[in-house]
Amino acid sequence: MKKLIQGIVEFRRNVQKGYREAFGRLATGQSPDTLFVACSDSRVVPNLFASTNPGDLFVLRNVGNLIPPCGEHGVSTGDEAEAAALEFSVLDLRIKDIIVCGHSECGAMRALLDDRSKIATPNLRSWLRHGDPAVESWRGGQALDQALTEVNALSQLNVLQQMEHVKSYPLVRERVSAGTLGIHGWWFDIAHADVYAYEQEQGRFVVIDEDEAERILGRLTSLR
Repeated sequence: MKKLIQGIVEFRRNVQKGYREAFGRLATGQSPDTLFVACSDSRVVPNLFASTNPGDLFVLRNVGNLIPPCGEHGVSTGDEAEAAALEFSVLDLRIKDIIVCGHSECGAMRALLDDRSKIATPNLRSWLRHGDPAVESWRGGQALDQALTEVNALSQLNVLQQMEHVKSYPLVRERVSAGTLGIHGWWFDIAHADVYAYEQEQGRFVVIDEDEAERILGRLTSLR
């Protein structure tokens, strides 16, 4: 708490003036082009590793970067907060892309591997059920990179599973089919501060360097 308070004072003293004009423009509304789904882990800071400014990203964070799948009539099978973020970002903000970003050494993935039924707290135990399909894939022998630890291998599979959950919502599926919305899987390696993107044709996550960035941007340009 002390660091937060000191940081606010520092922001007012040395940083605020440079951002005042930008925040002034944002005060009347926002127009981000991307919904970024990330884990609540304090080590994962999307605005930092993506070098984005206020107003660039609509961020949804929770334990394990999970999205409950859609049930009947377009209603979430779990916590409504994630579905609400999807609806608002797609329908009101008209975002063009959704990124599901997992990360290395994820505590939620470790809890899933250790059998979530052993978790003492009921809400966390229930919430992590949305990662069960990824665990089933992992236990079935699926892995994108055999060199990864069990936790990190599951984390990458979980990104792909949550992408499918995102696509289970009719409003998302319709726009993906129309080519007006893209769904992307990213993975953040904390130890090396590298961000990876899932390449479907290669069946693996590829570090986003200059070459990979050019490939991604080239695909986006051809679609829009």
